[in-house]
Amino acid sequence: MFEYCADPSQLSGLTWASCYLTTGKHLAFYASFGTVLVLLAIIVPVALLFGFAGAAAARSHFAPLALLGKGYSAIVRGVPDIAFFLFFVIALDQIFEYIRHRIYCPDWTEPVRQGNDFVVCAAAKLPLSTSPQWVHEVYGFFLAVLTFAIVYGAFAAQVLYGAMRAVPRAQMETAEAYGMTRRQAFWRILVPQMWVYALPGLGNLWMILIKATPLLFLLGIEDIVYWARELGGTKQAKFTDYPHGDWRMLYFGALLIFYLMLTWVSEKVLNRLMRRLSHGQATAAGEAMRKAGA
Repeated sequence: MFEYCADPSQLSGLTWASCYLTTGKHLAFYASFGTVLVLLAIIVPVALLFGFAGAAAARSHFAPLALLGKGYSAIVRGVPDIAFFLFFVIALDQIFEYIRHRIYCPDWTEPVRQGNDFVVCAAAKLPLSTSPQWVHEVYGFFLAVLTFAIVYGAFAAQVLYGAMRAVPRAQMETAEAYGMTRRQAFWRILVPQMWVYALPGLGNLWMILIKATPLLFLLGIEDIVYWARELGGTKQAKFTDYPHGDWRMLYFGALLIFYLMLTWVSEKVLNRLMRRLSHGQATAAGEAMRKAGA
Protein backbone atom coordinates (compact mmCIF):
# COMPACT_ATOMS: atom_id res chain seq x y z
CA MET A 1 0.00 0.00 0.00
CA PHE A 2 2.84 2.39 0.84
CA GLU A 3 5.69 3.23 -1.51
CA TYR A 4 8.35 2.11 0.94
CA CYS A 5 6.79 -1.37 0.99
CA ALA A 6 8.32 -2.25 -2.40
CA ASP A 7 11.16 -4.21 -0.79
CA PRO A 8 9.95 -5.81 2.50
CA SER A 9 13.37 -7.39 3.14
CA GLN A 10 14.79 -3.91 3.82
CA LEU A 11 12.14 -3.00 6.39
CA SER A 12 12.13 -3.34 10.15
CA GLY A 13 10.21 -2.17 13.18
CA LEU A 14 7.13 -0.05 12.65
CA THR A 15 7.66 0.32 8.90
CA TRP A 16 7.69 -3.48 8.53
CA ALA A 17 4.56 -3.75 10.65
CA SER A 18 2.76 -1.01 8.68
CA CYS A 19 3.48 -2.81 5.42
CA TYR A 20 2.64 -6.22 6.82
CA LEU A 21 -0.71 -5.10 8.26
CA THR A 22 -1.81 -3.46 4.99
CA THR A 23 -1.27 -6.38 2.61
CA GLY A 24 -4.17 -7.56 0.46
CA LYS A 25 -4.83 -10.54 2.72
CA HIS A 26 -4.97 -8.32 5.78
CA LEU A 27 -7.42 -6.00 4.07
CA ALA A 28 -9.57 -9.08 3.34
CA PHE A 29 -9.21 -10.02 7.03
CA TYR A 30 -10.47 -6.60 8.11
CA ALA A 31 -13.36 -6.81 5.62
CA SER A 32 -14.34 -10.21 7.06
CA PHE A 33 -15.31 -8.48 10.33
CA GLY A 34 -17.86 -6.56 8.28
CA THR A 35 -19.02 -9.85 6.77
CA VAL A 36 -19.86 -11.15 10.24
CA LEU A 37 -21.78 -7.98 11.13
CA VAL A 38 -23.69 -8.02 7.82
CA LEU A 39 -24.51 -11.68 8.39
CA LEU A 40 -25.94 -10.93 11.82
CA ALA A 41 -27.90 -7.93 10.53
CA ILE A 42 -29.54 -10.06 7.83
CA ILE A 43 -30.05 -13.22 9.86
CA VAL A 44 -31.91 -11.59 12.77
CA PRO A 45 -35.02 -10.42 10.85
CA VAL A 46 -35.08 -13.56 8.69
CA ALA A 47 -34.74 -15.88 11.70
CA LEU A 48 -37.44 -13.91 13.53
CA LEU A 49 -39.68 -14.35 10.49
CA PHE A 50 -39.12 -18.12 10.55
CA GLY A 51 -39.61 -18.14 14.31
CA PHE A 52 -42.80 -16.09 14.24
CA ALA A 53 -44.24 -18.31 11.49
CA GLY A 54 -43.33 -21.42 13.48
CA ALA A 55 -44.81 -20.05 16.73
CA ALA A 56 -48.01 -18.89 15.03
CA ALA A 57 -48.36 -22.29 13.36
CA ALA A 58 -47.76 -24.12 16.65
CA ARG A 59 -50.70 -22.35 18.32
CA SER A 60 -53.00 -22.82 15.33
CA HIS A 61 -56.31 -24.64 15.86
CA PHE A 62 -55.73 -26.48 12.57
CA ALA A 63 -54.06 -29.71 13.74
CA PRO A 64 -51.76 -30.37 10.73
CA LEU A 65 -50.48 -26.78 10.84
CA ALA A 66 -49.92 -26.95 14.59
CA LEU A 67 -48.06 -30.24 14.17
CA LEU A 68 -45.88 -28.68 11.47
CA GLY A 69 -45.00 -25.71 13.68
CA LYS A 70 -44.18 -27.84 16.73
CA GLY A 71 -42.34 -30.42 14.62
CA TYR A 72 -40.14 -27.76 13.00
CA SER A 73 -39.02 -26.46 16.36
CA ALA A 74 -38.59 -29.88 17.97
CA ILE A 75 -36.61 -31.47 15.11
CA VAL A 76 -34.17 -28.61 14.59
CA ARG A 77 -33.58 -28.10 18.32
CA GLY A 78 -33.01 -31.82 18.82
CA VAL A 79 -30.16 -32.15 16.31
CA PRO A 80 -26.64 -30.69 16.79
CA ASP A 81 -26.28 -27.36 15.01
CA ILE A 82 -23.22 -28.41 13.05
CA ALA A 83 -25.10 -31.37 11.54
CA PHE A 84 -27.88 -29.11 10.31
CA PHE A 85 -25.42 -26.53 9.00
CA LEU A 86 -23.66 -29.11 6.88
CA PHE A 87 -26.97 -30.72 5.84
CA PHE A 88 -28.91 -27.60 4.89
CA VAL A 89 -26.17 -26.12 2.72
CA ILE A 90 -26.07 -29.28 0.59
CA ALA A 91 -29.84 -29.82 0.66
CA LEU A 92 -30.76 -26.25 -0.26
CA ASP A 93 -28.20 -26.17 -3.05
CA GLN A 94 -29.60 -29.38 -4.54
CA ILE A 95 -33.21 -28.20 -4.18
CA PHE A 96 -32.49 -24.97 -6.06
CA GLU A 97 -30.55 -26.81 -8.77
CA TYR A 98 -33.31 -29.42 -9.15
CA ILE A 99 -35.95 -26.71 -9.64
CA ARG A 100 -33.79 -25.02 -12.27
CA HIS A 101 -33.13 -28.42 -13.85
CA ARG A 102 -36.87 -29.05 -14.28
CA ILE A 103 -37.34 -25.59 -15.80
CA TYR A 104 -34.32 -25.29 -18.10
CA CYS A 105 -33.82 -28.93 -19.09
CA PRO A 106 -37.28 -30.53 -19.54
CA ASP A 107 -35.93 -32.96 -22.14
CA TRP A 108 -33.30 -34.43 -19.82
CA THR A 109 -33.76 -38.23 -19.76
CA GLU A 110 -31.08 -39.38 -17.31
CA PRO A 111 -31.93 -39.66 -13.60
CA VAL A 112 -30.83 -36.83 -11.37
CA ARG A 113 -29.76 -39.26 -8.68
CA GLN A 114 -27.00 -41.49 -9.99
CA GLY A 115 -25.79 -43.49 -7.03
CA ASN A 116 -24.33 -41.01 -4.55
CA ASP A 117 -23.99 -38.32 -7.21
CA PHE A 118 -26.46 -35.50 -7.87
CA VAL A 119 -26.30 -34.69 -11.58
CA VAL A 120 -28.16 -31.85 -13.30
CA CYS A 121 -27.69 -30.18 -16.64
CA ALA A 122 -25.08 -27.43 -16.99
CA ALA A 123 -27.73 -24.70 -17.31
CA ALA A 124 -29.16 -25.64 -13.89
CA LYS A 125 -25.93 -25.43 -11.93
CA LEU A 126 -25.75 -22.76 -9.24
CA PRO A 127 -23.85 -20.64 -9.77
CA LEU A 128 -22.89 -21.13 -13.40
CA SER A 129 -19.28 -22.02 -14.10
CA THR A 130 -19.01 -18.89 -16.23
CA SER A 131 -20.18 -16.62 -13.42
CA PRO A 132 -17.66 -14.20 -11.90
CA GLN A 133 -16.14 -14.94 -8.51
CA TRP A 134 -18.35 -12.45 -6.66
CA VAL A 135 -21.45 -14.39 -7.78
CA HIS A 136 -20.04 -17.58 -6.23
CA GLU A 137 -19.31 -15.70 -3.01
CA VAL A 138 -22.77 -14.08 -2.84
CA TYR A 139 -24.46 -17.42 -3.51
CA GLY A 140 -22.47 -19.09 -0.73
CA PHE A 141 -23.31 -16.23 1.61
CA PHE A 142 -27.01 -16.54 0.69
CA LEU A 143 -26.99 -20.26 1.54
CA ALA A 144 -25.27 -19.48 4.84
CA VAL A 145 -27.88 -16.85 5.75
CA LEU A 146 -30.75 -19.18 4.90
CA THR A 147 -29.17 -22.01 6.89
CA PHE A 148 -28.61 -19.82 9.95
CA ALA A 149 -32.18 -18.49 9.68
CA ILE A 150 -33.74 -21.96 9.49
CA VAL A 151 -31.72 -23.32 12.44
CA TYR A 152 -32.04 -20.33 14.75
CA GLY A 153 -35.58 -19.63 13.59
CA ALA A 154 -36.54 -22.90 15.29
CA PHE A 155 -35.13 -21.65 18.60
CA ALA A 156 -36.85 -18.31 18.09
CA ALA A 157 -40.12 -20.15 17.42
CA GLN A 158 -39.94 -21.83 20.83
CA VAL A 159 -39.18 -18.52 22.56
CA LEU A 160 -42.02 -16.70 20.79
CA TYR A 161 -44.45 -19.55 21.40
CA GLY A 162 -43.74 -19.35 25.12
CA ALA A 163 -44.09 -15.55 25.04
CA MET A 164 -47.47 -15.83 23.32
CA ARG A 165 -48.68 -18.18 26.03
CA ALA A 166 -47.40 -15.82 28.74
CA VAL A 167 -49.78 -13.03 27.68
CA PRO A 168 -52.80 -13.31 30.03
CA ARG A 169 -55.63 -15.22 28.39
CA ALA A 170 -58.13 -12.84 29.99
CA GLN A 171 -56.94 -10.04 27.69
CA MET A 172 -57.69 -12.12 24.61
CA GLU A 173 -61.12 -13.02 25.98
CA THR A 174 -61.85 -9.37 26.72
CA ALA A 175 -60.85 -8.38 23.18
CA GLU A 176 -63.15 -11.01 21.74
CA ALA A 177 -65.94 -9.88 24.07
CA TYR A 178 -65.60 -6.37 22.62
CA GLY A 179 -66.23 -7.77 19.16
CA MET A 180 -62.71 -8.41 17.86
CA THR A 181 -62.19 -11.46 15.72
CA ARG A 182 -59.58 -14.00 16.77
CA ARG A 183 -57.22 -12.62 14.10
CA GLN A 184 -57.71 -9.03 15.24
CA ALA A 185 -57.09 -9.98 18.86
CA PHE A 186 -53.94 -11.81 17.82
CA TRP A 187 -52.41 -8.86 15.95
CA ARG A 188 -53.67 -6.02 18.17
CA ILE A 189 -53.48 -7.55 21.65
CA LEU A 190 -51.25 -10.61 21.69
CA VAL A 191 -48.41 -9.65 19.34
CA PRO A 192 -47.67 -6.17 20.79
CA GLN A 193 -47.50 -7.54 24.34
CA MET A 194 -45.58 -10.76 23.74
CA TRP A 195 -42.28 -9.03 22.99
CA VAL A 196 -41.63 -8.08 26.61
CA TYR A 197 -41.90 -11.75 27.55
CA ALA A 198 -39.87 -12.89 24.53
CA LEU A 199 -36.99 -10.42 24.80
CA PRO A 200 -34.96 -12.24 27.51
CA GLY A 201 -35.03 -15.46 25.50
CA LEU A 202 -34.36 -13.67 22.23
CA GLY A 203 -31.48 -11.83 23.89
CA ASN A 204 -29.90 -15.13 24.90
CA LEU A 205 -30.48 -16.45 21.39
CA TRP A 206 -28.73 -13.37 19.97
CA MET A 207 -25.69 -14.09 22.14
CA ILE A 208 -25.65 -17.72 20.99
CA LEU A 209 -25.97 -16.57 17.38
CA ILE A 210 -22.96 -14.27 17.78
CA LYS A 211 -20.89 -17.18 19.08
CA ALA A 212 -22.09 -19.37 16.20
CA THR A 213 -20.83 -17.07 13.44
CA PRO A 214 -17.45 -18.91 13.26
CA LEU A 215 -19.46 -21.76 11.69
CA LEU A 216 -19.21 -19.70 8.50
CA PHE A 217 -15.75 -21.20 8.25
CA LEU A 218 -17.31 -24.66 7.88
CA LEU A 219 -19.59 -23.40 5.12
CA GLY A 220 -16.67 -22.41 2.92
CA ILE A 221 -16.90 -18.66 3.55
CA GLU A 222 -13.67 -16.74 4.17
CA ASP A 223 -14.68 -15.30 7.53
CA ILE A 224 -12.58 -13.96 10.38
CA VAL A 225 -11.71 -17.45 11.65
CA TYR A 226 -10.47 -18.48 8.22
CA TRP A 227 -8.25 -15.42 7.87
CA ALA A 228 -6.98 -15.62 11.48
CA ARG A 229 -5.81 -19.16 10.87
CA GLU A 230 -4.44 -18.33 7.43
CA LEU A 231 -2.51 -15.23 8.49
CA GLY A 232 -1.44 -16.43 11.91
CA GLY A 233 0.22 -19.65 10.80
CA THR A 234 3.98 -19.87 10.42
CA LYS A 235 5.23 -18.19 7.23
CA GLN A 236 8.63 -19.03 5.79
CA ALA A 237 10.70 -16.58 3.75
CA LYS A 238 10.59 -18.69 0.58
CA PHE A 239 6.77 -18.54 0.52
CA THR A 240 6.07 -14.94 1.51
CA ASP A 241 7.61 -11.47 1.62
CA TYR A 242 6.72 -11.18 5.34
CA PRO A 243 8.02 -14.30 7.13
CA HIS A 244 7.09 -14.81 10.78
CA GLY A 245 6.55 -17.53 13.35
CA ASP A 246 3.30 -18.98 14.67
CA TRP A 247 1.22 -15.90 15.43
CA ARG A 248 -2.17 -17.60 15.64
CA MET A 249 -2.46 -16.73 19.32
CA LEU A 250 -2.30 -13.02 18.44
CA TYR A 251 -4.86 -13.28 15.67
CA PHE A 252 -7.30 -15.36 17.67
CA GLY A 253 -6.75 -12.99 20.58
CA ALA A 254 -7.97 -10.19 18.30
CA LEU A 255 -11.08 -12.28 17.57
CA LEU A 256 -11.59 -12.74 21.32
CA ILE A 257 -11.56 -8.99 21.86
CA PHE A 258 -13.92 -8.45 18.91
CA TYR A 259 -16.49 -10.93 20.21
CA LEU A 260 -16.25 -9.66 23.78
CA MET A 261 -16.84 -6.09 22.60
CA LEU A 262 -19.76 -7.20 20.42
CA THR A 263 -21.45 -9.08 23.27
CA TRP A 264 -20.80 -6.19 25.69
CA VAL A 265 -22.48 -3.70 23.35
CA SER A 266 -25.30 -6.19 22.77
CA GLU A 267 -25.95 -6.51 26.51
CA LYS A 268 -26.18 -2.73 26.87
CA VAL A 269 -28.62 -2.44 23.96
CA LEU A 270 -30.76 -5.37 25.17
CA ASN A 271 -30.97 -3.98 28.71
CA ARG A 272 -32.05 -0.62 27.39
CA LEU A 273 -34.63 -2.19 25.10
CA MET A 274 -35.94 -4.34 27.95
CA ARG A 275 -36.46 -1.28 30.15
CA ARG A 276 -38.33 0.45 27.36
CA LEU A 277 -40.60 -2.50 26.64
CA SER A 278 -41.25 -3.14 30.34
CA HIS A 279 -42.48 0.39 30.98
CA GLY A 280 -46.15 0.24 31.95
CA GLN A 281 -46.36 -3.54 31.62
CA ALA A 282 -47.80 -5.81 34.30
CA THR A 283 -44.57 -7.77 34.63
CA ALA A 284 -41.96 -8.02 37.39
CA ALA A 285 -39.70 -5.57 35.54
CA GLY A 286 -42.62 -3.23 34.90
CA GLU A 287 -43.67 -3.30 38.54
CA ALA A 288 -40.09 -2.58 39.65
CA MET A 289 -39.97 0.45 37.34
CA ARG A 290 -43.34 1.67 38.63
CA LYS A 291 -42.24 1.39 42.26
CA ALA A 292 -38.93 3.10 41.52
CA GLY A 293 -40.75 6.05 39.96
CA ALA A 294 -43.33 6.27 42.72
